[in-house]
Amino acid sequence: MHVEVNQAKADLFRTLGHPARIRVLELLQEGPLPVRDLLAQIDIEASSLSQQLAVLRRAGIVTAIREGSTVVYTLATPELADLLRIARRILTDMLADQGQLLAELRAEVP
Repeated sequence: MHVEVNQAKADLFRTLGHPARIRVLELLQEGPLPVRDLLAQIDIEASSLSQQLAVLRRAGIVTAIREGSTVVYTLATPELADLLRIARRILTDMLADQGQLLAELRAEVP
């Protein structure tokens, strides 16, 4: 059982492991957005964005709703926004620790 759970977690993090997908999720933290708004805020080709959105959709990370000719995306669960905020905090702490180490190393240079 643990192997299956661990595999599911690994699959989730693998799905999140693309810069464009992370950017999409960051934008969707603020609320639902149509594809045209995502495209305007992410510096990639429309076909590439479409591929990344499909990966997120298949994984159940985002949902898509058609409103006329427009497709609007939203986070599948608000906990994804929490996950992104926690990741940002972890990275900030890690970089702060590295900055302190760098300062200490520079202070040791004669």
